[in-house]
Amino acid sequence: MPEDPPIQLDARKSLTYRVVAGIIRLGSRLLFRPKVTGAEHIPLHGPVLIAPIHRSNVDFTFTLFMSPRKVFFMAKDSLFRIPMIGSLLRHLGAFPVHRGSADRESMSLAEEVLRQGHALVLFPEGTRKEGRAVAPLHDGAMFVAARTGAMVVPVGIGGSDRAMPKGARLPRPAKVRIIVGAPISPPVSEGRVSRSAVAAKSEELRSELEALYVESLRG
Repeated sequence: MPEDPPIQLDARKSLTYRVVAGIIRLGSRLLFRPKVTGAEHIPLHGPVLIAPIHRSNVDFTFTLFMSPRKVFFMAKDSLFRIPMIGSLLRHLGAFPVHRGSADRESMSLAEEVLRQGHALVLFPEGTRKEGRAVAPLHDGAMFVAARTGAMVVPVGIGGSDRAMPKGARLPRPAKVRIIVGAPISPPVSEGRVSRSAVAAKSEELRSELEALYVESLRG
């Protein structure tokens, strides 16, 4: 059975992207007044995995304030079958992940995005969590970084859980502070990277993510 061709991602910002991103930025500024610290930590070129804390459905919004680069992210494949929505998502940098094989496929797609030299947003906690503490992470983010050589940039986002808590249908006004941490190098080895090396880097990411999140809440 032939393999699927690589996904094609365009890092250029189309007119549609600029218009929609501009509307999202304006709405976010009015509702959340986001303040970003440390944006210079995100490289302007080459593969980079941006790893934010995940406390709200609006967290993706704030990637528009972190870097002038167009960033890519995953979305459920069902969304791409909705008229107009699918095309809009692609313009905004989303690519589909199919249900039923989400974990394996999402990691494969994440690798492809980074191998093409793009910036990828991947929430290392997986789903939305609650509380200040960051539980031990799955090794997915660092595993992908090890296979692609991408730097991993942790990001704390404080206040998004107030802006749109779990169960809320619409966002509400709340001050949001975003702190971008220093890049973390991927696990490396002369041969195949060991699980222990990946686990150690995942713990480094977890620790940095928790520290950035706690700091962001003080703003």
